[in-house]
Amino acid sequence: MFLSHALSLGPKEVIALSGGGGKTTLMFRLAAELAASGQRVVTTMTTRIFVSQMAQAPHTLVLHGEGALLAQLPEALAEHGHVLIAGSTMVEQDKVQGVPPEFLDRIAAQPTVDVVIVEADGSRRLPFKAPAQHEPVIPTSTTVLVPVVGLDVVEKPLVAGQVHRPEIVAALSDAALGDPVTPEMIAAVLTHPEGGAKGLPSGARLVPFLNKVEDEATLAAARQIARLLLAQPIVDRVLIGAAQAPDPVIEVWGRVGAVVLAAGQGKRFGALKQVLPWRGMPLVAHVADQALACPDLDRVVVTVGAGADRVKAALAGRRVDLVPVPDWADGQSRSVQTGLRALAGATAVLFLFADQPGVSPALLAALIQRHRETLAPVVAPRYRGQRGNPVLFDRSTFPEFARLIGDIGARPIIQVHSDAIAWVDWPTPEITQDIDVAEDYHPEIT
Repeated sequence: MFLSHALSLGPKEVIALSGGGGKTTLMFRLAAELAASGQRVVTTMTTRIFVSQMAQAPHTLVLHGEGALLAQLPEALAEHGHVLIAGSTMVEQDKVQGVPPEFLDRIAAQPTVDVVIVEADGSRRLPFKAPAQHEPVIPTSTTVLVPVVGLDVVEKPLVAGQVHRPEIVAALSDAALGDPVTPEMIAAVLTHPEGGAKGLPSGARLVPFLNKVEDEATLAAARQIARLLLAQPIVDRVLIGAAQAPDPVIEVWGRVGAVVLAAGQGKRFGALKQVLPWRGMPLVAHVADQALACPDLDRVVVTVGAGADRVKAALAGRRVDLVPVPDWADGQSRSVQTGLRALAGATAVLFLFADQPGVSPALLAALIQRHRETLAPVVAPRYRGQRGNPVLFDRSTFPEFARLIGDIGARPIIQVHSDAIAWVDWPTPEITQDIDVAEDYHPEIT
């Protein structure tokens, strides 16, 4: 997966990179991707950059005067697509100075600039660090802050030569110098307000990048760190990958919610299906339990409408959020929209039907994992070529749900994205089965 896709960038983004080694590689990889898509990109630094690394940009402008540089920038971007701005031509220890963060705010506001990417601190090329008092230098216009850590540091001792400023890392993570670097230590530093989140402007997204994931051991560590990071509300999403690989992002971890649709009256069936017995409990409770048993789900909400008191009683004691649908009689679209609003901050949402008991924690986990690997707008299971349920929807599709009307679910959105569906082939047919009419319900086998 490309970095630009994994970061889910919008217009006029200012992306600041901080933390451990790999930032310069990330900066130029991302700039190349964006420029290739036709965007006009400025890369720069607020600290210093190696002269040898500057050659990775197709064109460089030097800040001799702010007015003069801003006058040159439009033509340079039109010709090259990507321009690096250096603060000086003076070389000190093979590095040149960056530019003041206030000037970067002016650059970001220029109509000819689509994206600014800034390297906001140094790490002496070590994979893990904590910032000193004077860093990182984050422009106030920053919209995405990406703290970076190289996972080749895991299990290495917390000492100078392995970690930059190990004494600050120890203080931020309640560790001792010489301790092995653990996933818990990394997660603590990346989310600390004096660590990876230091300087995060109000409204900006915090998106840690777990770099140098090149084998199963580091991938397992990265997934453990991602879970720890997402337990902190400040984190928007987590990127796992290797900046120098052909596909720099392996997985994107975000918060995935589930909506159990249980607001209908079961008109075709002739009874309230949600509370029918199934394996010793009401059907809606069985479906909710399957979702609650999936560790990859952040929240589970259940929409209630017809027979709300009976459905609520069936779910008593379960860690679900009950969401009333006042206009449930207007059709399934209202239940879908209400459930989605309850999970508006999620990266993706799964819609489960209370009358489809074939869902399992393993199926839900497989759909979520497929989304991490692709960020596809729609992820769906299929059995022998037939689409089943539940279906996962990426955050990019959420605005489309507002247009749904009447007794219809998300089928129109699936159709719009039919060419971009990421499929999960499932070995058994229960994903295609539901309880629609009385003949579909077989309580004798429950």
